[in-house]
Order: sequence, then structure tokens, then C-alpha cells
Amino acid sequence: MIIETQFGNFTLIDQTKDAFDIVKFQERYVPETFDKYDYIVGDVASDLLRIKGFFDNTKEKRNLKTIPDYINETCNFACGYFILKRIK
Repeated sequence: MIIETQFGNFTLIDQTKDAFDIVKFQERYVPETFDKYDYIVGDVASDLLRIKGFFDNTKEKRNLKTIPDYINETCNFACGYFILKRIK
């Protein structure tokens, strides 16, 4: 699914519990921080959205392969989350 935002276009790769809300995403997205990332992961707990960026390049510390670890180790247990891939 293609997501069009004021910050660019993304592909919704995965989500649980209908976690993606475009209004909350656009309120929390900070271009100066997140524009450099290839993937954006958002998790929702207590109706609060947190977002974190990840690179496609495996040489970077926070890369695509570390997303499952981030979800399992950092996000609240059984929270809703989504993964977006930036369309370049």
C-alpha cells in the first residue's frame, strides 16, 4: 500500500493493530531527523506514537535487519506497530 504524506511517499510494509494513523504520523515526523532514513518504524502504546528511523545499508548500526530486534526489545509488549519504506 502506498502512503502519500507531506514528507514524501512511503510503502506500508507491515502493521499490526491498525497502528498507522497518517495524522499522528505527520504530527510526530520531524524532517530534519527522519528524512535521511530508508525505513520508518512507528509503535503505539497508550495512544502515543513513537517513531524511529532505520537505514537500508547493512553497514549502518540501525539497519533493516535490526528492525525485529527493535520491535521485540524496545517496544511495549503486544503494542501496535508499523513499518514504512521510503519511496525515492
